[in-house]
Amino acid sequence: MNTLRATLKSRNAVLYGFGLICLISSGICLVLAGITTTQVLGINAFIKPAKFFVSTWVFCWTMGWYTHLLPQRSRVLTYSRGVVVIMTFELAIVTGQAALGKLSHFNISSAFDGLLFSLMGLAITVFTGWTAYVGYLFFRYKPIAVSPAYLWGIRLGILLFVLFAFEGFMMASRLAHTVGAPDGGPGLAVTNWSRGHGDLRVAHFLGMHALQLIPLFGYYVARRPRQVILLATGYFLLVTLLLTQALAGKPLLAGFAG
Repeated sequence: MNTLRATLKSRNAVLYGFGLICLISSGICLVLAGITTTQVLGINAFIKPAKFFVSTWVFCWTMGWYTHLLPQRSRVLTYSRGVVVIMTFELAIVTGQAALGKLSHFNISSAFDGLLFSLMGLAITVFTGWTAYVGYLFFRYKPIAVSPAYLWGIRLGILLFVLFAFEGFMMASRLAHTVGAPDGGPGLAVTNWSRGHGDLRVAHFLGMHALQLIPLFGYYVARRPRQVILLATGYFLLVTLLLTQALAGKPLLAGFAG
């Protein structure tokens, strides 16, 4: 583990450091979840920021690993610093609203809450668009000493991440992630995805984690780019099917319906 951390730090010190802060912060949120009683939508208010901190930690260490391969060091540094600024802003709102017992997303109950929600949307738009640009750099340049299969894994992993990150705007336009019922009903363990209705977070989550899954396949399993492209295509179709299922109001596991 220490070797992995040292390698991550040497590859991208900015994203490594911020990711470590997010990992520690997720632990703090879990402690707060255990000692506080404030709830939002039926679960402890600090569960959501804990999840966001974990997600940001994984993202930062993943992109820190990949961006080391790009020759445009100044652009990578600017992007890394941008991620820190944008996600600090985002996480501060998510955590602050949780501490107040309020929703951070889809909250337009007051002018101020609506402003915070809008600013979060703007910040994430910039963040996702910037990440798409990094993906473009991987399509434009071929890093030295990287297998074609792994390179295509990174390219397509970032592409799918961006596509399904933007799916978040579908939820924002509805001011909800549950389809067929209000947010906050019974959910699956850990994820809290709706057990009885459609949940747009399923495709959002699985699609974004193509950022890790597709490159891992390209590095450890695939021998040719074609194999990576086939997997990425199949993964895209699967997640799109899950999105369609959610839009139809059906839960991920139909057996939990009712």
